[in-house]
Amino acid sequence: MTASRAPSSPRITWISLVGLGTLGVAALIVFASYAAADARRWLALGVIGALTLLLFVDDRFIRRSGVRHLCYTFTALALLALIALGANLTGFIIIGFLLSGTAMASLPPRAGYLWILLFGAITLLYTTLIWPGNIQALLSALGVLAGYLFMGATIDAQRKAELAEAEAQSLLAKLQDAHAQLQQSAQQAEALAVAEERNRLAREVHDTLGHRLTVAAVQLEGAQRLIPRDPARAAEMVATVHAQVMEGLTELRRTVAALRAPLSADLNLAAALRHLTRDFAAATDIQVELHLPTALPALTPMQRQVFYRVAQEALTNVQRHAGASRVRVALQPDADGAVQLAVDDDGGGLSATPAPGFGVRGMRERAQQVGATLTLGKSELGGVRVVLTLPAGDHAAAAEAK
Repeated sequence: MTASRAPSSPRITWISLVGLGTLGVAALIVFASYAAADARRWLALGVIGALTLLLFVDDRFIRRSGVRHLCYTFTALALLALIALGANLTGFIIIGFLLSGTAMASLPPRAGYLWILLFGAITLLYTTLIWPGNIQALLSALGVLAGYLFMGATIDAQRKAELAEAEAQSLLAKLQDAHAQLQQSAQQAEALAVAEERNRLAREVHDTLGHRLTVAAVQLEGAQRLIPRDPARAAEMVATVHAQVMEGLTELRRTVAALRAPLSADLNLAAALRHLTRDFAAATDIQVELHLPTALPALTPMQRQVFYRVAQEALTNVQRHAGASRVRVALQPDADGAVQLAVDDDGGGLSATPAPGFGVRGMRERAQQVGATLTLGKSELGGVRVVLTLPAGDHAAAAEAK
């Protein structure tokens, strides 16, 4: 007697109470319509009682569709029994309305409407028996059937509204879960962005200040040794250190400015490499050979920046660790159109179990940013060979966009 399609838990609801009350009113109408001495009123009351018990059990405990159809078969037999007992038509119709609502509530829509039509046919049978050969019987039965169908359609609409509300609640719960997951993903993305920016700034500071301070330290050591015997040379080296420190300060300011806005200056890679190798040779007394092609493939600002920083870090590592007297820096496209930077030295070479430091990790991270590869190996000059290779064409551009 509920308006829900799915079987509910075995508990009394207000809708069940309304249904029971309606059956009670119908029972009173039918019972009172008989004469006091007519024994049929007690039989009719028993039929309505059995019908009430049947509907209550079906509503609360029966779950299988086949058993529900069996229950409604007994309800149809109960209606026929009321006809046989000559029950009051008004009470009979009230029971028909109630059965139409419960059938639509507990069965699929198509099956529910079929049972409503059956209840209408039984009502037509009763009106025909009451008014034989009278058109009034047909009209009354059609009017009652229309009421049965309206009751069923109302219950069906209520059931669909409940299902839609349940689906909406389910979708709302899923949306809330998705929103929570999006918030968590956004927090993770923000944390990754912060970590990536920290790594980028660490590389920038290391590649700028680290390189300049390394060269400055070497120059000051040399100047300190030359002061007693060659003050002029020592003064020249101190001046070079001053220039290196000023350039480092300029690069530091540029790095700090990058926190506020991205760099817009275009890096001329060939000119930058010439300037870098010239300053390195002047500051370290290490012979530097620079080989540049007549023309390079088009490179993005990020790709040019990576080539410059890798060359800078490779030279810094030569000064710090190699003990070299000669360095060769070569930038050239290969036969496949890829761009390759190679830095070779004639120093002591790699150790048996090299442990990559921060500088090497920084070079590898920079290479990964643009889809390039960084390799370390033995140089034909006797020391270490550092090679940065950037794939040619669209692959390089796509890699940088990641």
